[in-house]
Amino acid sequence: MPNAHETLIGQVPAHLVQSAHLQLTDYEGRVAEFNVAAWLHLPGQANSLVSLQVRYRDGDQLRSVNLDHAKVGAQDKILLSGVARLPVAQRIEEMQIRLRSALPRLEVKVEELFVQAVEPTVAPALTAQANA
Repeated sequence: MPNAHETLIGQVPAHLVQSAHLQLTDYEGRVAEFNVAAWLHLPGQANSLVSLQVRYRDGDQLRSVNLDHAKVGAQDKILLSGVARLPVAQRIEEMQIRLRSALPRLEVKVEELFVQAVEPTVAPALTAQANA
């Protein structure tokens, strides 16, 4: 999307970010996965192309991952969703969900934003109970 502009949809709470289990992969190293879904109302933007993006800080590095893109429906509403695979060198901090559009000033009404770790870490006390 040339000359794309970004709009903050929501800041992901730290406890949700920290709940993700880091997986070790052969090619990407450590990866955290999150289910993300955003139900948005974009008044006056029917048929506009938009993209959903996850932005996060990994130590000193700012990273972003494109998640989904589509045209806004005739009713000015859209559902964007997917599994965000976030490569992690150090630690995920300040995770945000953002909307990219060619329009510089985009009115966005967030009807619902859902973020959940695909594979949450299990607290040691819960692991001990499960093994008993």
